Amino acid sequence: MKTSELDYELPEALIAQAPSPERGASRLLVVDRATGELCTDVYANVGRYLKAGDCLVLNDTRVIRARLHGQKITGGKVEIFLLHEDGPGVWTALVRPSAKVKPGSLVRLAGGIEVRVAEVLPEGRRRVVFDRPDVLELLESIGEIPLPPYIHRDGADPSDLRRYQTVYAAQPGAVAAPTAGLHLTEALLQALTEQGVQQARLTLHVGYGTFKPISVETLEAHQVDGEDFELSEAAAERLDATRAAGGRVIAVGTTSTRVLESQYRDGRYRAGKGATHAYIYPPYTFQAVDVLQTNFHLPRSSLLALVCAFAGHELVMKAYRHAVQERFRFYSYGDAMLIL
Repeated sequence: MKTSELDYELPEALIAQAPSPERGASRLLVVDRATGELCTDVYANVGRYLKAGDCLVLNDTRVIRARLHGQKITGGKVEIFLLHEDGPGVWTALVRPSAKVKPGSLVRLAGGIEVRVAEVLPEGRRRVVFDRPDVLELLESIGEIPLPPYIHRDGADPSDLRRYQTVYAAQPGAVAAPTAGLHLTEALLQALTEQGVQQARLTLHVGYGTFKPISVETLEAHQVDGEDFELSEAAAERLDATRAAGGRVIAVGTTSTRVLESQYRDGRYRAGKGATHAYIYPPYTFQAVDVLQTNFHLPRSSLLALVCAFAGHELVMKAYRHAVQERFRFYSYGDAMLIL
């Protein structure tokens, strides 16, 4: 498949710069794969399209305050964007301006904390070493939430600390939110439970590579970055029981989808942890997911490729054209799509 087939026209005004005033108030585009029909609703009504015995699969990763600002001991401002913890106090990061920060440079952060910028890694990344091991705890006091590059802020907005997290975020480690879950509220989750819709939780720490466009001519030539995940025995058993009883497995987000497809073998969901490099694009036969909830994704992205694999390229492009025409809001803080 040509990468150019994932192009579509999007007015810049439709790229959401802030979330809807309330969670659950986003619009919902329901896509029926069997009939090709499109239906517009409000996300708070998502329960209309679910039924008792279904199981929502939620990614409970928590976005860390991964963006840090400091100054070289020798002078000059530096931004450090943490990507992955490699060991106690040791991280892979993006450092800007990279060319002016030589290996061995010391950067002082707020509170006198020092970071040594070490060797250059592939794709322009750097190894950074903190002067203490408790970095995740440290970030809560001096770090900033790393919003996507297409969200522009004149200054920090305190509401992002709350709204760029799902209400069920629990396991710190992501540098981007699993945005399909941002629409869910605690009250809506409770209402769905009372409706008989179950929940299973897994963890996939969304990495910066989620924003990496497909820059090669064909989808097959692209590679996605690995992301750490965990699927518990309890979650796998619940999903197996859901299928055995005739219920549907509803993946909330492409992140949940990648874990489920990675861990489904021989007709069963398999517990496990590690790093998934699952890259799903047409043609692909899904085995672990029956319904997909997702946001609207960037052109030429691996996330859009996954959605096209699930619902078919023609139907997805039809849905995206409809969403543009009806002025849905796109990307991380945008509206939702439910593909039945």
